[in-house]
Amino acid sequence: MRYLYHVGFGLSAIAGASLAAIVSLPVSSSPVHAQAAYGSYVGIGFSGGLTEGDTNGGADSEDRKSAAVFSTRYKILEVPISLRTQTLLFNPTTAFVPTVSYDFPLSWQSDAYIGVGYSFSKGESPSPVGNKNAFAIQPGIDFALPDSNLVLFGNAIIAFDAYREAGGAAVSLQGGVGLNFR
Repeated sequence: MRYLYHVGFGLSAIAGASLAAIVSLPVSSSPVHAQAAYGSYVGIGFSGGLTEGDTNGGADSEDRKSAAVFSTRYKILEVPISLRTQTLLFNPTTAFVPTVSYDFPLSWQSDAYIGVGYSFSKGESPSPVGNKNAFAIQPGIDFALPDSNLVLFGNAIIAFDAYREAGGAAVSLQGGVGLNFR
């Protein structure tokens, strides 16, 4: 009988301590918002310029270019903001375009976004985003493939006043595949 008394008392103490721990947990009354089911990624793909800069009244031109693209996205948790970069490589001019984007979840697997940033170009010949450093905007979409760590990405970069000789905006399209890391 004495044994049952100690066991009962011990179980009561454990139950009371557990209840006290549960009651002292913070309770949040904030609403739950839908977010895409994926986060940060690194990826590779292709970039193609849609514009070219004209010089000397059209006699010469800063041609459209294509390049390989290395893309990253770092998703900031709990807010619809991401830090993104596009590095355009394997062209005489290398371009680096960091942006901060606002993400619009479309579903658990996709989101659309609009980013603002700056295009840094290094070299004389134009890259797909021109050959001059310029303010840039970047609309795009990401799609996480179901049951995998892969993300398909596609975006445009519009770099304003991006050609040294002719001025004008440079527009390029990027697309590729990324690997989720968080």
